[in-house]
Amino acid sequence: MTGFMASIHKLKPETGLDLILHTPGGSLAATEAVVTYLRKKFGHDIRAIVPQLAMSAGTMMALASEKVIMGKHSSLGPIDPQVNGVPAHGIIEEFDTAVRETGQNNSFWTGLKSGMLAGQKDGSSIAKKIVDELGDHAVTKSHDRHYSIDQIERLGVRVSELETDNKLQDLVLSYHHAAIQTFASSNAVKIIENHREISYIEQITVNKT
Repeated sequence: MTGFMASIHKLKPETGLDLILHTPGGSLAATEAVVTYLRKKFGHDIRAIVPQLAMSAGTMMALASEKVIMGKHSSLGPIDPQVNGVPAHGIIEEFDTAVRETGQNNSFWTGLKSGMLAGQKDGSSIAKKIVDELGDHAVTKSHDRHYSIDQIERLGVRVSELETDNKLQDLVLSYHHAAIQTFASSNAVKIIENHREISYIEQITVNKT
């Protein structure tokens, strides 16, 4: 949250937000807090751009936007509840408890209806279809399964191809490659940055022996 607050400070809400996401996922609570904050700041005028992958909680953040932009190589992933990294579906006794405690599918379904699918006559049924597939380990089989743009579009997600806009594609991939290179050549593990070069960077300490 600190990183998003720093990066969004002084940005004009009326211009909307292009949110470039590259993440393996993370905390549901943190995701809900960030999405709530972004919506209070920009309303539903948010495009999520996924240059490579936005998995798990990253998928939830992407689908909380008004529209998703993905490349032919981009991926979203399942959102099924996890218990200490293990699919809750595979732990029958804990499954119902995990879903109740996280409220994950219910809040996600509500977010889809009020955001991306707002105003659509069949929005509720589309939201249910998306949640039923991405939230069911029996369907996805693996929490790290990758869903391509074609598969995501089949589910009813409002998505468009990054490749249809050459200028946007060049800008997005240039930034993405620079970020990936930063991760590879430094101790950075998290970067939240805006186009005005205001950034929040988390690093890990590596003990040299």
